[in-house]
Amino acid sequence: MTMEHKNLAGLSREELVAEVVAMGEKPFRSKQLWHWIYHRGETDFDRMTTLAQPLRTALAENYVVKRPRVSNMQTSGDRTRKWLVQFGDHQEAETVFIPEDDRGAVCISSQVGCTLTCTFCRTGTQKLVRNLTAAEIVGQFMLARDSYDEWPTPTDGGRMISNIVMMGMGEPLLNYDNVAKALTIIMDNEGIALSKRRITLSTSGIVPMMQRCGEELGVNLAVSLHAVRDELRDVLVPINRKHPISELLDACRAYPGANNARRITFEYVMLKGVNDSDADAKELVRLLQGIPAKFNLIPFNAWEGAPYECSSNTRMRRFAEILNDGGFSAPIRVPRGRDILAACGQLKSASVRGQRQAGPANSER
Repeated sequence: MTMEHKNLAGLSREELVAEVVAMGEKPFRSKQLWHWIYHRGETDFDRMTTLAQPLRTALAENYVVKRPRVSNMQTSGDRTRKWLVQFGDHQEAETVFIPEDDRGAVCISSQVGCTLTCTFCRTGTQKLVRNLTAAEIVGQFMLARDSYDEWPTPTDGGRMISNIVMMGMGEPLLNYDNVAKALTIIMDNEGIALSKRRITLSTSGIVPMMQRCGEELGVNLAVSLHAVRDELRDVLVPINRKHPISELLDACRAYPGANNARRITFEYVMLKGVNDSDADAKELVRLLQGIPAKFNLIPFNAWEGAPYECSSNTRMRRFAEILNDGGFSAPIRVPRGRDILAACGQLKSASVRGQRQAGPANSER
């Protein structure tokens, strides 16, 4: 039985140094490898021409640089692209690229399935299978770059894939260590070099991790709010029973780096007759006073078996108007990728927890 070669993609700088030194090479070789893997996107050691041939041969005998496998790719009529991504254990998650005219965002998953069971979200109908590793998270961004031929990293900032949103399958703050490692790799100035200002992490309200995320990563924060009363949010976003609205908003007020230039985005899915009244909008204005905030109003994206309907266009416009009058930016998001189930709240894979999987994978293998 042959040992599987270790994947260098997804290793931190320190881990890459350790691998190179273990091979008997000087530590500076790791910087060259880092450049090839994360700046140039190279997967073939033979093409890493700044490395000596004996080193390239030794690397090929012991290591690989690989992405997760794409088992299916769909492109929507509005150019949104969705990949069903398969990992080494055959579990799957979904990754989405949402293009604009001259830029776009990759929506990355942090878990296979989800543990939060938000009732308006299709992902919430799939039980948590496991956490994704840092390599699997970085790999989603790298395969998106492959798909759009965006290697090497442009030095002038001009690139189609300009942003990351950690808004795919799963709750990023319940897999914080792997998410933080992956985003640190992505933000490194000598590799992919994506600025923290171009990365948004979305949480349903894992209050104990929010401060740490702000201090260590400094990325933009988005909060899935969706209700102004605890009794409703307990149903829509069940984590609210553990961390109610008042506690969540206190954590938002304390989020490091939040200011008028870098406001926290509050995501609010518009559910007909559930959370879309004038009174709800006015209470939102009251609740968020003193928080540097903006809203992202999300028309509910239907899926088979969903227990909700989307608010009418008239109702959504009136809701946005009240928030605007209260001093908040509140655009209504234009749904993207609905025809391929790639829109917000529609992601799901067929992965199921295996008999022998005792729990989530929390670290690199």
